[in-house]
Amino acid sequence: MNKFAEILFGLILLVVPIYAWIVDFWGVGSAATAFFKGGLVWLLILIGALFLLLGISDLKG
Repeated sequence: MNKFAEILFGLILLVVPIYAWIVDFWGVGSAATAFFKGGLVWLLILIGALFLLLGISDLKG
């Protein structure tokens, strides 16, 4: 693919969702915010579990 077409396609894929989030088109903004909040909680839980398992592994060794 042409590099300018790739840049244009990438900008479109980046700008359109951000615009839909800001304008709250069809509730996209609230759905994206809820998804981000839920994802953030799961990320913190998984990082905590990872550190817990690493700590237990260090105690055994």
